[in-house]
Amino acid sequence: MLNLPDVIVLCGGAGLRLRSVTGDAPKVMASIAGRPFLELLLHQIHRHGFSRVIMAVGYQKAIIRSHFGDDAFGLRMAYSEETAPLGTGGALRNAAELLGSDSALIMNGDSYTDLDLRRFVAEHRAAKADVSVAVVPADGRMDCGSVLADECGKLVGFAEKQDGGGTAYINAGIYVLSKSLLFEIPVGSQISLERELLPGWLEARRSMHAFFAEGSCVDIGTPERFWEAQQALAKVERNTPES
Repeated sequence: MLNLPDVIVLCGGAGLRLRSVTGDAPKVMASIAGRPFLELLLHQIHRHGFSRVIMAVGYQKAIIRSHFGDDAFGLRMAYSEETAPLGTGGALRNAAELLGSDSALIMNGDSYTDLDLRRFVAEHRAAKADVSVAVVPADGRMDCGSVLADECGKLVGFAEKQDGGGTAYINAGIYVLSKSLLFEIPVGSQISLERELLPGWLEARRSMHAFFAEGSCVDIGTPERFWEAQQALAKVERNTPES
């Protein structure tokens, strides 16, 4: 039986571009088909057999904590709280203190990709990688980080939210990282996982693996994408059991 790691969900951002939709609420609590977006991720995590989630919270963290508490949808919940903005990398270092597993499945709290999370973890271990990155077909999108990988899945390059013309895959914002690697991030540093740490690990010749997933990455980072997500995720929401 596959021993599944803890999950870290990055949900500390203020979501300034989405304020016209969410007001002062955290971006991850924006309503999709009548439920907070974050609930979709938690149901997905539980559906694939994971049992413990660490929420890396920052902006309006009390709203998230009071909504989900210590147990939600069959998951044990823990909270890693920022006292100042740390960026995605700094937030992960903060959350690493709460990890009870040797690695972590990491998910952006403002995007949804329908992939087999268990298979992702299993493939990461089979590849003996330090870092695995879930990637999806670009489908013409150039506002997400593009990923270059060889035919064996070895990750060979990144281009974060740049001109992705001709790039076949984009970063879905879902990762598996070893705990030891997270502890190499300086404590209290404000640093980006996507723009700084991932390219730095690649340059340092860390073992990095791309997990190819079909489908699309749906995010709610802007008002336009939020309204697109309402339609794209409506079926997912209807198929999600009530808590």
